[in-house]
Amino acid sequence: MTEQSSENLLIRKKAMDYLSRREHSYQELITKLGKKNFNPSLVNVELEKLIEDGLLSDRRFTESFIRSRKNQGKGPLRIRSELSIRGVASQLIDDGIQEVKQEEWTQLAVEVLEKKLGNDSELDYHKQLKLMKFLTYRGFTRDQIEKAKYLLSDNNSTDINEDK
Repeated sequence: MTEQSSENLLIRKKAMDYLSRREHSYQELITKLGKKNFNPSLVNVELEKLIEDGLLSDRRFTESFIRSRKNQGKGPLRIRSELSIRGVASQLIDDGIQEVKQEEWTQLAVEVLEKKLGNDSELDYHKQLKLMKFLTYRGFTRDQIEKAKYLLSDNNSTDINEDK
């Protein structure tokens, strides 16, 4: 076995080791394998083979990443930024985020607010500002935040009327 084919095998094994733990983007694997001091041109060759074999897919990574971050209560702007940092193509990011309906993002924002509020249903002006800033940090759009605020205040007024 030549030294080059030996290194190719090591690169493939290491890449598959990373992929066995979770999905990775192409760029993430280049970065991780680069830290292992592998020959960059061999890394590219092996990653292309993994793509051909269906073992590496930025589309699959994007779908998995969006699902994971949604489960953490993150909004589309934050997810877009994180995917971009991981080297995913903007078209894949757009496609993945657009697969989630606006109503789902708004509902997620409401759930995040409800979790943040807990049993405290009083929403004075300062608390509303704090919650809006929190949702902005989480990556929700202004429209989603406004709708969530409206839905949350509507739910709170309904709860108060039911108590009477």
